[in-house]
Amino acid sequence: MGSMKGKNTGRTLAGTRTGRSGRGKAGVAKGAVARTPFARPDWDEYFMDIAHVVARRGNCSRRRVAAVIVKDRRIVSTGYNGTPRGVRNCFEGGCARCAGSAPSGGDLGECVCSHAEENAITQAAYHGIALRGGALYCTLSPCLMCAKMIVNAGLVEVVYEKAYAFSETTRALLTEAGVRIRRLAR
Repeated sequence: MGSMKGKNTGRTLAGTRTGRSGRGKAGVAKGAVARTPFARPDWDEYFMDIAHVVARRGNCSRRRVAAVIVKDRRIVSTGYNGTPRGVRNCFEGGCARCAGSAPSGGDLGECVCSHAEENAITQAAYHGIALRGGALYCTLSPCLMCAKMIVNAGLVEVVYEKAYAFSETTRALLTEAGVRIRRLAR
């Protein structure tokens, strides 16, 4: 058998004959299915959607929050809110403040739960992953404590979906440190 190199066989991937060019009227191989456009999330939506899945792992009995840290469009760490490693889960009674009657935002000094941003940053540190230059996607805006951690970790952008206790002090700190802040509107 001779070599087929450089010869137009007129066959599609399925092996059927299509004629000399192998293409139909619209430049699509005959017998092939023409692709129609479909909805695809942009990068912000993609990472925020993943953050919502991560939030489902949260064990705080008050609310489920998540953070996803990204570098070069790759996820390098995730975190959700809940009690520290090795401590009984919040929803199992691990946090007396959350199990009690404290109002939302009240008695936070008594809460043993870690915030999602805090967990994402410490998980990266635990596994030796550098975060400098990365972006943090979070389902709720960061508090002042988490903003300080974001700055010190070298993150350069925060994208949040909903505002929660996002004070002017927090916003001013992030801005002064050169961290871009964006709210993802959906």
